[in-house]
Amino acid sequence: MSTDRFVLLQPGETRQTRVPLPPGFGVKVATADSEGRFAVLENRLDVDIPLHVHELMDEFVYVLEGEMEIDFQGRTYRLTAGMCALLPHGIPHAMRNASQPPARALQVSTPGGWDNFLEDLFAAGPAVRAANGAMDLEKVNAIGEKYGMCYTQGTMTLD
Repeated sequence: MSTDRFVLLQPGETRQTRVPLPPGFGVKVATADSEGRFAVLENRLDVDIPLHVHELMDEFVYVLEGEMEIDFQGRTYRLTAGMCALLPHGIPHAMRNASQPPARALQVSTPGGWDNFLEDLFAAGPAVRAANGAMDLEKVNAIGEKYGMCYTQGTMTLD
């Protein structure tokens, strides 16, 4: 048994990350905490997440507060507080906020890596931004390649 991996967080507390994440992103269980098995994040859906696919990770989303929409295989699903969805790896999907204040959700990815992808993305800073300030999806995809992440269309601004 590995008791040194025990994690206990107080309300609102998050795990320390290698680089600061923007407000609204919080790591509850890091990939390293679970020996790579999964990662848990609490996210506020301040921005739309364009169509993307994760080839390696299944993603489970549980809405804590507010409402969000998920585009999945040609349909749009509206999730309200208490609802959840499993987004299997290899199938493109998109997410967007549908309430004010923005929806808050727990996100579980298995295997882990989502938190590491975000750290790498935000560590790159301005290097992944286009002239208009939006994320340059080609550069984002270059970072995401080792995590099996690929954004296929749309624009994204993460601040």
